[in-house]
Amino acid sequence: MGQKVNPIGLRLQINRTWDSRWFANTKEYGGLLHEDLKIRAFIKKKCAQAGVSRVIIERPHRKCRVTIQTARPGVIIGKKGADIENLRKEVAKLTNSELHLNIVEIRKPEVDAQLVGRKHCAAARTPCRIPPRHEARSSERHAYGRSRHPCQRWRPSWRC
Repeated sequence: MGQKVNPIGLRLQINRTWDSRWFANTKEYGGLLHEDLKIRAFIKKKCAQAGVSRVIIERPHRKCRVTIQTARPGVIIGKKGADIENLRKEVAKLTNSELHLNIVEIRKPEVDAQLVGRKHCAAARTPCRIPPRHEARSSERHAYGRSRHPCQRWRPSWRC
């Protein structure tokens, strides 16, 4: 068995950057890390319908800047910005710092791997509507020549 490498750590200096950008002394580090985890979990749960890709947390001096990268920012903002104010108040309760909340739209969500993975996992949970006696065409054949059911074409067999 080989050693497994975290894909985020593997790509860090190549095509990705850190999700949290801050520095703290040893006394403050644990508390700030737990705050980050609570903020991320809360935002992902609260804004699940908005297609949140990444939550970036920066902590300049005594402030907390949270940037939410999402495919549908209108779902988070709401009518006339009412929902974003509620979200800002609820996230401010989780941290002791002054909070600044930014929402960034992802222009091409089909390129973002996290959003694509969630979409395929959701598709895997829906029941198949194609009859099982479907005869696969030559273009839908598996690499080894066996035919596959058409609804299994994009389903990942792991992590659903």
